[in-house]
Amino acid sequence: MKFGVIRFPGSNCDQDAYFVVRDVLKQPVDYIWHQETSVKGYDCIILPGGFSYGDYLRTGAIARFSPVMSATQEFAERGGLVIGICNGFQVLCEAHLLPGALIRNVGLKFRCRQVQLRVDNADTPWTCATTEGQVLTIPIAHGEGCYVADADTLAALQANRQIVFRYCDESGAPDLAANPNGSMLNIAGVCNPTFNVLGMMPHPERASESILGSADGRRIFESVLQSVQQTGGFVPAH
Repeated sequence: MKFGVIRFPGSNCDQDAYFVVRDVLKQPVDYIWHQETSVKGYDCIILPGGFSYGDYLRTGAIARFSPVMSATQEFAERGGLVIGICNGFQVLCEAHLLPGALIRNVGLKFRCRQVQLRVDNADTPWTCATTEGQVLTIPIAHGEGCYVADADTLAALQANRQIVFRYCDESGAPDLAANPNGSMLNIAGVCNPTFNVLGMMPHPERASESILGSADGRRIFESVLQSVQQTGGFVPAH
């Protein structure tokens, strides 16, 4: 299975994602420069965290217009697997590959710490190596991670089980105290209706080895491999 990690000017978690794929998962991976116009030959595209284009104008708003994003959108429409992490999540929302938006954290402070996430849907290519209700410990590092959407969108996300991760306490309860940024419904990650596109604010690539304090993030990457190996249904024709 071949991965591609998109590099925008200002990306700073691209090397972390690359390392996890190459050295932890032992899978082939390339960097993809933002000016590329094709993602042919890849099975999963990663939009990493960082500050694409310096977060000027609005987080993800400029990166959304990079040439590679047109290719990524076509890739996703064919069923290709796409994951956006932190700034990558913001880019996916700006590109309308995912619903909703990410705005400034409640309290207007940058949050950088470990958080607990509850898996709300284990029947996706991103979570099939987890169990529903499982609590994962994964770090966050963001200033604009407050997920918002209108009432109809939130209702649709709940009805379609597109809310994949919620901030929670150690017992799995998604209470207000466990919410680090004010996200509606404690949302930490959502999928598109066909579940091949995932956006999440926490950084699984920073929690893929026990030496980092948690290896729970590795389960997300392992889920992708398991899903493709078992079904082959999420890899587009090239």
